[in-house]
Amino acid sequence: MKQEFNNRIKNVQEAIIKQQADACIISSSVNLFYLCGYIVDGYLFIQPEGNPILFVKRPDGIEKENVIYIRKPEQIPDFLRQKNIRLPKKLFIENDVLSYSTVLRLQAAIGMPVLMNISGEMRRIRTIKSEYELAQTRECAQIHASIYTKIPQIYRPGMTDIEFQIEMEHEMRLAGSMGIFRAFGENMEIFMGSILAGDNAQAASPYDFALGGAGLTPLLPIGANGTPLASGTTFMVDMAGNFRPWMSDISRTFAIGKVPEIAHRAHQVSIDIHNAIISSAKAGTSCSEMYFLAEKMVSEANLDEYFMGTKQQAKFIGHGVGLEVNEPPVLTPRSKEVLEVGMVIAIEPKFVLPNIGPVGIENTYIVTENGLEKITVCEESLITLT
Repeated sequence: MKQEFNNRIKNVQEAIIKQQADACIISSSVNLFYLCGYIVDGYLFIQPEGNPILFVKRPDGIEKENVIYIRKPEQIPDFLRQKNIRLPKKLFIENDVLSYSTVLRLQAAIGMPVLMNISGEMRRIRTIKSEYELAQTRECAQIHASIYTKIPQIYRPGMTDIEFQIEMEHEMRLAGSMGIFRAFGENMEIFMGSILAGDNAQAASPYDFALGGAGLTPLLPIGANGTPLASGTTFMVDMAGNFRPWMSDISRTFAIGKVPEIAHRAHQVSIDIHNAIISSAKAGTSCSEMYFLAEKMVSEANLDEYFMGTKQQAKFIGHGVGLEVNEPPVLTPRSKEVLEVGMVIAIEPKFVLPNIGPVGIENTYIVTENGLEKITVCEESLITLT
């Protein structure tokens, strides 16, 4: 692990040098964990060379080299001066995740340096996973898929979507799920994942997920809302795989009794899109190319009006996965990103059928030298529950 952290710090230091900054301060939970293995109330101070310094306000008891306890950020420059470290004139901070007041306070504390945004660069650095991180992802996906095999046993006739989700969450927690998971960006709240049943899948959501759902309350307007799992409808299970720090993402769809033929047809198109992408995508493939391939297949199947929603259609079919569930790259028509070896991506072409419900699958893949490695291996067909 020491070498893991050294390599990650080195990547940040290279970004500091490339952008001609003097230092970087990291304070978000995800990036602190990524760079030093701790989540603290504090600041990781990184210079272009040498070991970083972790300034900690809480918790007590971290005994590690270069850990300095402080009560407030205004104490940081005093320590730097004591160590003959010049205060930075150009400073990287995480502008995308810090509050305005925190940014102003840090800037004043460090002596009013010019501020530069490291958030995008940190997400880019985390996009390429090490062998250790990929091993964590594979372990997570294996546990994740094993829970999905239990879904037919979890289901009971007469259940509502929320009753099913409670049972699903119970199984996941018993298997080691950490509960909540992290997502990047504003308005990205959800708890452990989503169960969408029947026409609730059409409900638009303020959150930037593939599909919405009304939720149980305006306080959290996404996902299950008490819809009965009724005969003739479908429901989609999209619960986050957070059994390891590096996550996986799976969606599977189930039919309650007999459902119209269009549900089976649309579901098969989703599987066909996955297979087409697997057969053609590799390192160097553009993310927009994968999106347009999916869009073309949807159009040929005359399913455009149902693709990625009805009332509100998402304009992506996949995304990166890592410490956050929505890392780069994003598979959109306007994306300039290309696949690189070591990326982990989730692909999720889905459909919403009025009066029936959602259909489609989502799998997580690792980009390797030989193409895409599927790591979420479990039944993909539209399973009928009775």
